[in-house]
Amino acid sequence: MVDQRMTEPHGSKDTPKSVRTRARILDAALTLFVEIGYHAATNAKIAEAADLTRGAMLYHFATREALVEAAIDHIQAERTVLFKAAATDLSVGEDVSEHAIDAYWRLLHTPPFVAFGELEAVARTDSSVRARLSAAQAAFDLVQVGDQFAALVQAGSGPRFQASRDLARFMLEGLARGGVTYNIQERTDNLLTVIKRVTHMLNRKGAVQDPWPEG
Repeated sequence: MVDQRMTEPHGSKDTPKSVRTRARILDAALTLFVEIGYHAATNAKIAEAADLTRGAMLYHFATREALVEAAIDHIQAERTVLFKAAATDLSVGEDVSEHAIDAYWRLLHTPPFVAFGELEAVARTDSSVRARLSAAQAAFDLVQVGDQFAALVQAGSGPRFQASRDLARFMLEGLARGGVTYNIQERTDNLLTVIKRVTHMLNRKGAVQDPWPEG
């Protein structure tokens, strides 16, 4: 269970001003995690970006741990909002599987998803971040990707469906974080097309047999 003393503002009342200030701090943390990385985004720099004094920052987040805990919750909430919006943004007649892949690809380049990816990279060698990130990771795996992405890729159930969903998700995440270094647009477009075609093959949609798109 999360220790509420670590996540609630030190001595703060839940006034509208306090809520707005905390949101400003957490927005600044998210932005700096994306722009300069987790380690460079010190509490002092986050306070400066939020246009607060160090003392005001400490009033709301007395420790780095409290700030990181709240920032992870904030980033996860932002990802949830974007994910749910993408899940409902389906045009009439649009292929649901391809929509899911295109939507998730776009999401992976938004600040909340990039910030979360930065935290995941940090968590590999930072046990304190790893411990605080694990709950958010599980929530995304079991709830967001599990339900929302499944709703997008309405393809059925069973191991083939699970494999198609996992294949699309992890290939997209790897491509977004690793990227390609030359012929970027052409290679990326080819990979996205292959991911879609393989997903269709696993879902038994249509008569696609060869995953490579014929030019």
